[in-house]
Amino acid sequence: MATLKEISKLTGLSSATVSRILNNDSTLSVKDSTKKKVLEVAEKIGYKLPSKGNFHEQMNFLAIFNYSEELEFNDPYYLSIRFAMEEECKNLDISIDKVYNMELSTIDKKYDGILCTGQFNEEHIKKILKISKNIIFIDSHNNRDFDSITPDLKEISECIVDFFIEHGYEKIGYIGGRDFEDILDEREEAFLKYSLLKKVADEDNFYVGDFTSSSGYDLANAMIENRKLPDALFIANDSIAIGVLKALNENSIKIPEDIAIISINDIPASSFTFPALSTIRIHSDLMGKQGVRILKDKIESNRTTPLKITVPFSLVLRETTKN
Repeated sequence: MATLKEISKLTGLSSATVSRILNNDSTLSVKDSTKKKVLEVAEKIGYKLPSKGNFHEQMNFLAIFNYSEELEFNDPYYLSIRFAMEEECKNLDISIDKVYNMELSTIDKKYDGILCTGQFNEEHIKKILKISKNIIFIDSHNNRDFDSITPDLKEISECIVDFFIEHGYEKIGYIGGRDFEDILDEREEAFLKYSLLKKVADEDNFYVGDFTSSSGYDLANAMIENRKLPDALFIANDSIAIGVLKALNENSIKIPEDIAIISINDIPASSFTFPALSTIRIHSDLMGKQGVRILKDKIESNRTTPLKITVPFSLVLRETTKN
């Protein structure tokens, strides 16, 4: 079987240079006559390129964000995912287009692969499959038949509840959001099961809206009006928590003396809130970057078995929890 080493010996070029020519590397600067010589020798000795090396055309990805561009603009967590995707595509010479809110009506071409961020139902997936069969879901938790890269929200939720229990909190409330009104968010579901199991759930203080600061503000005011504050609050993300903190501060409720708070995401603003927010740090940029690499690998290797990857997290303690 013909090898790169044989072509290298016959042309007087390095194996690396031969490989780059055969793979049509656009960044390689060599004479056309040199390229022609390599191709003629390869054909003469019967060298065949491996399927994953045949990159005569640039890969083209579509990023689908199933939320609004406005939400992304106001949430650094989602911004960091997109920025990491775009940067990694640039590094790997992959073109990338993007759409928000499943606005697929303007899509008039096929893509090599699709990066899906957010939550998607079965109808969404059927539409996406018409564009490409190569899909990875990022920060999405209900797609078992496809590649996915996510935080482990169940483990994160249990970590927060365990922390509160270890520090003596006996009544833990919850403020969260949902992507679909009739489907429990994974954080919400995990908190309910685990806190009830541990007998620390404050069922009088369980509030769900959307994932915005304004929703957090409204839900916190509703909680305050009931005059039954929990000892501690698990909040589904930092954006909601910012609204909750505003409502608590306006009502002169001391944090963490009257109520302790832990949320999720560790967006940059978390360390500048008053008081500074204790939160779970999720490496969202890693999800965006690795999502691109995993999708590229799937296409090049023709892999059919789906990969499930979880990113690490860490608890960042600041001023909304007692030392």
